[in-house]
Amino acid sequence: MTADTPTLDPQLLDILACPQDKGPLEYLHDEQLLVNRRLGVAYRIDDGIPVLLIDEAQPYTGGA
Repeated sequence: MTADTPTLDPQLLDILACPQDKGPLEYLHDEQLLVNRRLGVAYRIDDGIPVLLIDEAQPYTGGA
């Protein structure tokens, strides 16, 4: 992470949901990911824009 890594707006985070199960997502700022630990998937954030496409989800097995 660099000093200019984008941060998502907290109000946006409040309304974002996983496109697969419609549940909440966890924001990992350092990794620039939105994670659904229930399904074990992560969605990348490109230049501050969440990419919430099911086909673009990647497996996530990160820690608690």
